[in-house]
Amino acid sequence: MWPKSNIIASWIKNVYTITNDTKVVSKIIEIILIPHLDAFAKKNGMALELPSAQNYYPDLTFKDGDGNLFAVDFKSSYYGDDRKVNGLTLGSYWGYFRNRDAKKNTDHPYNEYKCHLVIGMLYKQSVTDKNEKNIYSVDELTVIKSVIEQFVFFVQPKWKIASDKTGSRNTRNMGGIRDIDDLVAGRGVFADLGEDVFDDYWMNYFNANDARTAGIGKPRYSSLETYKAYLDRQQKISNKLRK
Repeated sequence: MWPKSNIIASWIKNVYTITNDTKVVSKIIEIILIPHLDAFAKKNGMALELPSAQNYYPDLTFKDGDGNLFAVDFKSSYYGDDRKVNGLTLGSYWGYFRNRDAKKNTDHPYNEYKCHLVIGMLYKQSVTDKNEKNIYSVDELTVIKSVIEQFVFFVQPKWKIASDKTGSRNTRNMGGIRDIDDLVAGRGVFADLGEDVFDDYWMNYFNANDARTAGIGKPRYSSLETYKAYLDRQQKISNKLRK
């Protein structure tokens, strides 16, 4: 049986605290930011599109008056006193990233976007007693201790903050660099090499399982250094064929 209406009304006036779990925090920040990004889009003659399904890429699509598309993904993590983020994944290097002319977990093919941007949301986890079991009233907002603090926001093209390492061992995700100052300035390992090198590196990257499945034995490379060595070998073969 449903609770009485007066009980429901009392629930609505309550304030329930959250954990500092990255997934929870990032979703709340996204909810707060989206109306402001929608206002930004309208002010600049653009439309803001949300994905039609969960886990579709990207989180947001901006469309200008000429029909140009701009992909925006939210990425969040916490950092410590050393100003290093705990970890930052930049999305899949498989699927839509490789099949760029197809709609694969996307509303628009990857190739139709003019650029692929990241809105980074970084924060420190507060040193405070956990208060998840407590219930507060609206009048007690000022006494609730925040579980996160010292936000750092940035916007950069995905390729400029990418690492040459995966975001995790068991998934097909690109990793991001970890230093906050480098993230804000867009000083990833591909920043001086160009987006074409970033694309080639990750479009041809294989982890151990995928390399075995593809019949190539072991991964072609696992870092920017071994990628350069791989290209040198390919160039030598190409030179022989030209003779």
